[in-house]
Amino acid sequence: MSHRLALVLALALAACADDSASPSASVADDPAPVDLAVPDGVVVPATMAYVPGGTTRVGVLAGEGGMPHERPAFEATVAPFLLDRSPVTVARFRAFVDATGHQTQAEAFGDGAVMDQAAGAWGLVAGADWRRPRGPEGGEAPDDHPVTQVSWTDAAAFCTWDGAQSGAPGRLPTEVEWEHAARGAGDDRSPYAWGDDLNEGGRLRANTWTGSFPGGDDGADGFRDGTSPVGAFGATPLGLTDLGGNVWEWTASWYQPYPLGADGGTTRAVAGLSGEPERVQRGGSFLCHPSYCHGYRVSARSHATPESSFAHVGFRCARDVPAVEVAAR
Repeated sequence: MSHRLALVLALALAACADDSASPSASVADDPAPVDLAVPDGVVVPATMAYVPGGTTRVGVLAGEGGMPHERPAFEATVAPFLLDRSPVTVARFRAFVDATGHQTQAEAFGDGAVMDQAAGAWGLVAGADWRRPRGPEGGEAPDDHPVTQVSWTDAAAFCTWDGAQSGAPGRLPTEVEWEHAARGAGDDRSPYAWGDDLNEGGRLRANTWTGSFPGGDDGADGFRDGTSPVGAFGATPLGLTDLGGNVWEWTASWYQPYPLGADGGTTRAVAGLSGEPERVQRGGSFLCHPSYCHGYRVSARSHATPESSFAHVGFRCARDVPAVEVAAR
């Protein structure tokens, strides 16, 4: 077995094992109302939403379930920022590649990590990349689906380029910012970004594994065995979609024990389970199931080395809001 394949298998299995928590119960704790109004002078691109600042308790509190690496919960103060409404789509990533000639790391390596969903086993598939996430035989990724088979390095490069198109520095969100946004910018303690249950009002609220795992995805959510169009399951009050399920999302943070410092974990690189520094992913994916990988909980964390590319991992970008514009409100 090659070192790269061994590393991919270790990361995939370790991440899912870490997030196999039972469903979390929300805590009776009413958050303060959040002012969702965009301050005067703040320009929000069509692809982004304004996330108000505030204080968030990151991780799980007593009674909320969760896994050991989601504890201890800690309080973090978050400045206002802009966040992509949805994960970056295949179409947006194609525009980046066409404009810059960027070659992804999966393309450079010649393969990407894909799960054999019938067998429940991960492996590297030759030719798997952002255009054909499951390899040459797997078909092309639809333009309105999240781009996958992109490494952390690829994601960071896109965000830098995307921000430069409008003269505003772009970046990946920290995992603290990601959780703050998923909690509605008001420390909502619901286990999911949309509320307390995966099935609300008679409809499923995310693209996750439905049925038995592995090999038994029944497609009850309308999407069997893969990604779904971004926004297919609705938006949060902040206007954000796909914060649970569909694809895991890279963040700017290094994977490390809680609590994180004021930098949101972006500057202290420590060795992860692979023995190498790893970046945090948030949000869960279409492969997540409570019996195996309950990763679509707000507090759930996954992690991988920055050069890793997976068929169920994408990203969204963030931008700072200039302090002078917020103060002018």
